Order: sequence, then C-alpha cells, then structure tokens
Amino acid sequence: MKKILIKWGKHPFVIHLLSAILVACVLVYITLKGLDGYTLHNKAEIVPDIKGLQMEEASRLLHKKGLRYNIIDSVFSKNVKPGAIVEVVPSVGSKVKKGRIVYITVNPFSSQKASVPDVTGQSSRLAYTTLKARGFESVEIEYIPGLYKDLTVGVELYGHLLEGGETVELTAPLIVKVSNGIIEETEGDSLLSDPGMTPDDWF
Repeated sequence: MKKILIKWGKHPFVIHLLSAILVACVLVYITLKGLDGYTLHNKAEIVPDIKGLQMEEASRLLHKKGLRYNIIDSVFSKNVKPGAIVEVVPSVGSKVKKGRIVYITVNPFSSQKASVPDVTGQSSRLAYTTLKARGFESVEIEYIPGLYKDLTVGVELYGHLLEGGETVELTAPLIVKVSNGIIEETEGDSLLSDPGMTPDDWF
C-alpha cells in the first residue's frame, strides 16, 4: 500500500491536481482578505448626533468619523434654527462603514410662507381658527368700533390691511380686526342724540 501511495504521489496528474488545489486555496484566501479590506470588515463608525447643528459644525464631526454627507432636501421646522439640520439618514446612532454618505435635510434660512385666507365677515373665533389651521403661528384678536358685534373686518400686518390670498411668512404677527358692536359717537352724533335738544336748537 505504501509503495502504491508513493507511486501515485509521484504521478504527474496527482502532482498537478495537488498544485491546482493549493493555488486555488491561496487565491481564495487572498480574495477574502482583499474583500475584508475593501469593505472595511468589522470596522464601523457611529453616525454622530448632528441634528440641530449648523452644517459647518456638522461637517467637522462627520469628517472626523470618516463619513461623507449630501444635503438632499430642506424642510421648514420651527423646532430648530434656520439653516440647522432637521433629519439624518442613516439615523443618528446607526453603525456604518467609513466613507458612507450621510443624507441630510436642513431647515431653510427663510421662513415658510402661506397665503392669508379671506376671513372678512367671519366670527372672530372662526377667523382665528382658520388662520391657525393654515399654519400661522402668531395670531391676535383686536377689537375696533363697529356696527356688528364679533364680525371680522380684516387681517392686519404691521399696520397694513392684508388682502385675501396675499402671501406672508407663517411667523408673521397677524392681527385680526374685529368689530365690537359699539359705534363711537362724534360731536355731531352727540348733539343729535341729546333728548333735551330740538331741531330749533341746532341753529
């Protein structure tokens, strides 16, 4: 048996076969190691918490982690400052490989705008609710002299009476002008309303 094994071991076919197997094993090993290096196997970074930060500061943090970034969108949010980061993908705390692109959504520097609905003739409560539902943050009621009580006369911004459909920032301080049902008497009205006077007394 030993002689047979020695004889077969020296056979060219067996030698070539063993050599091929050995070369294949070496190639597989080198390939796997190369893939580990290329994909940074077992080497991950944590996406830092950059929400609420300005891009300049966030960029430094991502660079230290070996991560890249791409700003893909802007969404208005009153919870963060203008220009600050609103959303991050992958999410904060996720494990990613170095060189991974982090997709960022920022809060625009200019406030979001909307058209002011025409609330003239509505009750003060309905006008207030309509404006708040449209997204306006600062809405106040101011009563002014008028014939009909609790009737909306218009919406004012910085002393300017807005027209229905006019576009302003959602953070704009709107004042809903509402009549109080009381008409201010002028001097002439007071004379006319004095029960002790007659038409002859007017002249």
